[in-house]
Amino acid sequence: MLERLFHRHLEDDEPMYLLVHKHWMLSFVELALPLLALLGSWVLLYMAPIKPVFVTIFLVDIVILFWGMRNFLDYYLDALLITDRAVIDIEWHGWFHRESTRIDYSSIEGVSYEVQGILGTILNYGTITIERIGNGSVVEIEKVKRPRDVESAILACQSECLRTKNLKDSAQVKDIIAEIVAERMQMKALDQDEGQSIAKNHQAES
Repeated sequence: MLERLFHRHLEDDEPMYLLVHKHWMLSFVELALPLLALLGSWVLLYMAPIKPVFVTIFLVDIVILFWGMRNFLDYYLDALLITDRAVIDIEWHGWFHRESTRIDYSSIEGVSYEVQGILGTILNYGTITIERIGNGSVVEIEKVKRPRDVESAILACQSECLRTKNLKDSAQVKDIIAEIVAERMQMKALDQDEGQSIAKNHQAES
């Protein structure tokens, strides 16, 4: 259901094969703090169930809910989309600030991953690096969970995309050649018909 939030970044009829987030453990503190604050406010209300405290805690809880929603969206909307046509890196910086980088498979020269440190090895997260063709620019996506699987998925989708594109190009070339041959055959047939008509007219005149 929440995956619909990413549809705006996709082209028409572009399927999303894989949605990749940063490892949730790296955002545990940001996600847990609002929940702990909410529980603390309820404990305070239980200890002092009077109207002024209830009104105050109600207002505080609204702020905490917005805080928690903001932290969750910051985690969830920072994502990597893998489709049949491209890799899309999305970064959410706030309610009104979002960045999106689209990397078509035809412009990808290489994909690699790197896992650093004890924590990265234990939790299995790392950095995905995508190198572009031509200018040598590099796009890095950090703290990606299961980076090896993500790398394999990108390479598999790229291979399938380029194979399909080559087949389409080959089919288009064949169609063009077939049209040219058909036109030449038609022109040849017209020339033959015209030659036969001229010969008949000469015979009729003689």
